[in-house]
Amino acid sequence: MAKTFKYVILGGGVSAGYAAREFAKQGVKPGELAIISKEAVAPYERPALSKAYLFPESPARLPGFNVCVGSGGERLLLEWYKEKGIELILSTEIVKADLASKSLTSAGGETFNYQILIIATGSTVIRLTDFGVEGANAKNIFYLREVDDADKLYEAIKSKKNGKAVVVGGGYIGLELSAVLRLNNIDVTMVYPEPWCMPRLFTSGIAAFYEGYYANKGVNIIKGTVAVGFTANSDGEVKEVKLKDGRVLNADIVVVGVGGRPQTSLFKGQVEEEKGGIKTDSFFKTNVSDVYAVGDVATFPLKLYGELRRVEHVDHSRKSAEQAVKAIKAAEDGKTVEEYDYLPYFYSRSFDLSWQFYGDNVGDTVLFGDNNPESSKPKFGTYWIKDGKVVGAFLESGTPEENKAIAKVAKVQPPVEDVDQLAKEGLSFASKI
Repeated sequence: MAKTFKYVILGGGVSAGYAAREFAKQGVKPGELAIISKEAVAPYERPALSKAYLFPESPARLPGFNVCVGSGGERLLLEWYKEKGIELILSTEIVKADLASKSLTSAGGETFNYQILIIATGSTVIRLTDFGVEGANAKNIFYLREVDDADKLYEAIKSKKNGKAVVVGGGYIGLELSAVLRLNNIDVTMVYPEPWCMPRLFTSGIAAFYEGYYANKGVNIIKGTVAVGFTANSDGEVKEVKLKDGRVLNADIVVVGVGGRPQTSLFKGQVEEEKGGIKTDSFFKTNVSDVYAVGDVATFPLKLYGELRRVEHVDHSRKSAEQAVKAIKAAEDGKTVEEYDYLPYFYSRSFDLSWQFYGDNVGDTVLFGDNNPESSKPKFGTYWIKDGKVVGAFLESGTPEENKAIAKVAKVQPPVEDVDQLAKEGLSFASKI
């Protein structure tokens, strides 16, 4: 027997939880909405997995970080969904989507029909096994995407006390997990091919601070090479990482963070795609009627820069989900909502550090403040300048007011007359805008 719903959200991540909350605000009726997720738990704030979930002291656990606590909202427990008459269909993997007949089919053979579909399938991690890397299927090689992955990594950290870890990748996951592994007293080596960490966002000047800070915390960093193979012990557990430059590193635990890819394969050939994602308008509507796409999978018009972009970040996952639901409900009432006007925002926390970035990281850069990793209270930032205007701003260790100020700078894009003067003014330039 097929189950039929007015609205179906496919995917159980951050977007799904925020969309459900917006549906409830807009007065969804009991039985109208279903969330279908292959995970076994209600939607949660994914960023916790690479931070507090792995802390040695009082680690975070579900349901403590269910949505929507990540943005200071109410925590949506299982009871909340029940009270609202929202059906959570968990541990259910959809293997076929037929957009023409408005039906989804699960691995177990169940059929779900819908009137309106929100695609919130998110990203999947890129695995070394995808490239046939030798020995990459050994035990204790971990990826981090879901709470199950975090549980397995947590158990390994506990069982390999004072052991050695190799972190493959120098992006978000690499930096956050290297920090949390050090907090657990694990010996950590980070390996990445680029000339500095977080190259998609950081300048060499920003990266130099974090690399120095991490080195002071005992993290060994190897740049300019990649892992090309792994050897395992008689139990099948990883014991060595072979690098392209010929070095061999001992390892009890390997964590891989080499990026993700949007999960769009169910919809190939059925919906228009661009820049690796599903193409949408400013209301997250696709070219297929009654089908919306939000979060990591959506390529949408970024109004501020007049171009189409795909953004992989929790902030956009939340806001795009809310925008889509507002647009759906407004259309039903014959009304409209404002276009999505998003200011790109990224952040991270590790050790005692916390940075925020707003805007676009293009053009020339100006570094300001104290970026000496030896400083007791380092505080520094960077402005990006294009066509004589500040288009992006980064700040380490900012107060809430200072972070708001750099966000405003990135949004307003004030002109810059004198670059040397801007470097001298630093944060005070932002606070005047």
